[in-house]
Amino acid sequence: MHAGTNAHQSVPGGGPPSGDCPVPLDGRLLERAIYFALTAVQGVTPDMLGRGTPCESWNLEMLLLHLRDSLAALYDGVCLGRVAMNPEPLVPEEDPVSAVRVRAVRLLRKSLSPGRVEIGDRGMDRGVMAAAGAIEVAVHGWDIAQASGSRSPIPPALADELLALAPLLAPGPQERWPLFADPVEPGVDAGSGDRLVALLGRRPLS
Repeated sequence: MHAGTNAHQSVPGGGPPSGDCPVPLDGRLLERAIYFALTAVQGVTPDMLGRGTPCESWNLEMLLLHLRDSLAALYDGVCLGRVAMNPEPLVPEEDPVSAVRVRAVRLLRKSLSPGRVEIGDRGMDRGVMAAAGAIEVAVHGWDIAQASGSRSPIPPALADELLALAPLLAPGPQERWPLFADPVEPGVDAGSGDRLVALLGRRPLS
């Protein structure tokens, strides 16, 4: 994905009410989050789809389909300037892992441009949408890695940047469920990736 400036907030709610972000945004942030998520899905096999995930109410198949829908929403925001609120139906021959990969690669091929995007009845700067989308994609990549058993951490440099943005862009208490839960304690020795997922209610699966 090429990014000159801004790009987006799709499925995660939250952020400043105006849709403007006071933190400088790296246009490559969403791209890096997508690459991490693609790495996470590499280890998923069909027999794992019924496994539980850190998203308490979703198994791995449901989480993958949600990530597919989030990537599709981000694509609409980038290309059309608006996000439809209805999820895509699953093509019968398309498995959830392939569905995520297809939407991810399609989004990576698009350029981001300045402007605003309509999400339901609200407008938002595309840069805010992209940053919020990067948080969601990276954290769900972490969820998938936990469920598959690879336990891959969010790369530290990416986690550092997302952690700085998360207090501004993460959904509020009334909007978190089922995407995220209430914050949990990350532990005294936690790195930035563990602190990020803890902020969004995640604990590593035992």
